[in-house]
Amino acid sequence: MALEVVVVCEYPTVLGGERSMLAVAPRLKAAGIVLRAIVPAGKLAEAWARVGVDVVLWSAGRDDAARQRDRSRATDELVGILGRLGPQLVHANSLSMGRLVGPAARSCGIPSIAHLRDIVGLSRAAIRDLNENVRLLAVSEAVRRFHVAAGVDGERTHVLYNGVDLEVFRPAAKSPIAKSGWLHSELGLPVETLLVGAVGQVSLRKGWDVLLAAAKLVLGAMNDAAFVLVGACYSDKAETRAMESRLDEANSEFGGRVFWLRERDDVPRILPELDVLAHAARQEPLGRVLLEAAASGVAIVATDVGGTSEIFPPGSQTAILVSPDDPAALARAILELLSDAGRRVALANGARERAVAAFGADAAADALLRHYLEVAVGGS
Repeated sequence: MALEVVVVCEYPTVLGGERSMLAVAPRLKAAGIVLRAIVPAGKLAEAWARVGVDVVLWSAGRDDAARQRDRSRATDELVGILGRLGPQLVHANSLSMGRLVGPAARSCGIPSIAHLRDIVGLSRAAIRDLNENVRLLAVSEAVRRFHVAAGVDGERTHVLYNGVDLEVFRPAAKSPIAKSGWLHSELGLPVETLLVGAVGQVSLRKGWDVLLAAAKLVLGAMNDAAFVLVGACYSDKAETRAMESRLDEANSEFGGRVFWLRERDDVPRILPELDVLAHAARQEPLGRVLLEAAASGVAIVATDVGGTSEIFPPGSQTAILVSPDDPAALARAILELLSDAGRRVALANGARERAVAAFGADAAADALLRHYLEVAVGGS
């Protein structure tokens, strides 16, 4: 008999955690899993439908007048949906949904799994709620260590690395330094301009301010370089809106050599056009853009935070890692790569090999399937 699993999502947006689940969904379906997604109306619901997953819409405890989730309302709504669907397993795709799903699924007599995709401080109540799940899946050992140290049950917490589609994210040419030039043309840049890219949600945690400070140093030292920034702002926090304004002004501030493209749906096409991918995050459980860039065969400079060193182990010749909140160090590493095509090629090839060996979507789906079967059938 096929295993029926529902995946619970809180927001309608498609960010790293959502892309990670979407990447494995077709593979789970091919293995016989009957998937449904409980998700608010919006882009994520549409993305689930595109991969052939039935969608059940819910409010996630919010109404048009309230931005904050009403926990009691969300719990009642979820319990009602689970009672109607009667799945054999519930999968919360985020830490916050893990808090909600654990008690709700247990009250329905359904085993549940929760994904831990963040490194954030937790209250005692949050830890208690998470421990209501039968199993917890941390996206890196760094995430697992952090939460177990805070009180999450270590016996039920396992590491499961995210995976990327290695055919969607792949080098566009035989050589990492051979670019098609379409992005240069779109930006109005000479084809010989070296492109440094950054991709991510606009937030303080992603270190966009550090990146812009590093960009100033890099562009001051090299006339034939430009920065290409891709990201969207989903927060109304004052600090986030201030950063969004800075990004709006970046092209003028940097003499027409910093391009903020906002949100793009062609990131798999953009990445192979970059000479360097720079990631200035202050915290990163397991940066999905780093996996995507590695699979795309891009030379990478990233901050050594969270699970990043698990993607690029020390001494592996797969990326250059620098300390966080250090624009000078980030700029030096970028300049080192821009000035040395051979080094860029070596790191790009090493990153692709690492992605193929450890972070493919097939392997991630196989591992998740094992967790599904163990929890649904074995109950632990």
